[in-house]
Amino acid sequence: MKSLRHVAAFAVLACSALSAHAHRPFLLPSSTILSGNAPWVSLDAAAASNVFYFDHMPLKLDQLHIVAPDGSSVAAENPHTGKFRSSFDVHLMQTGSYKLSLLSEGMFASYKLDGKPMRWRGPAENLSKDIPANAEDLQVTQRSGRIETFVTNGKPGGKALEATEKGLELIPVSHPNDLFAGEPARFRFLLDGRPAAGMTVTVIAGGIRYRQNLDEKTYTTDKDGQVTINWPAAGMYWLEADLKDTQQLTPPATARVASYAATLEVLPQ
Repeated sequence: MKSLRHVAAFAVLACSALSAHAHRPFLLPSSTILSGNAPWVSLDAAAASNVFYFDHMPLKLDQLHIVAPDGSSVAAENPHTGKFRSSFDVHLMQTGSYKLSLLSEGMFASYKLDGKPMRWRGPAENLSKDIPANAEDLQVTQRSGRIETFVTNGKPGGKALEATEKGLELIPVSHPNDLFAGEPARFRFLLDGRPAAGMTVTVIAGGIRYRQNLDEKTYTTDKDGQVTINWPAAGMYWLEADLKDTQQLTPPATARVASYAATLEVLPQ
């Protein structure tokens, strides 16, 4: 009976987790810090109910960008997409820090057709031909997203972590591969190169499948777009932020939502 109670309790916990929050996208590296002569790292890309578990869907790799320490682009090797996750390998030929990003950009529209509510999402160039001319109450939101993680071979540094000034991005003040439990880290967020002030940043520790609560921590960026984050324990963390504004719009959008998510590893002291 004891084992049956354990199974039942786990089932209740899993169901409550599924209903409590949306699916979260992430890039999960096999290691974030390596050393040696051109080591390899493997990564998984997925969206999941419980971060860092594979229970929903894979992320597409067609907009994967890998930036090497010298600022050059690196191609992923051995890409594969399965039922719940995509995976790929990266050969770290250079010493320094790499940034790995999945980028997305497009439009989301809601409208009515013959009184029936409709929704559409896709690239901006398809909007006019996919949505009927007689659509009513058309509302269009421009969306951009960035899902990232960071990997360092040997000594941290290089050009990969520099700002692109496109969309919402994290600019390290504290290096993302030099994080330790009990030591606060400071990051700066920019939106199109300008400080993302007053933005909420959410941090969730991995392992939520085995907790009875999400235990998320929220922070707010200051006027310079900076935020200080405290790490209560070692492990993998999922960081997320988004911002809505009316800047840099592509007609007929009337609003823009920029989102950011990152996987960060915090080491023990």
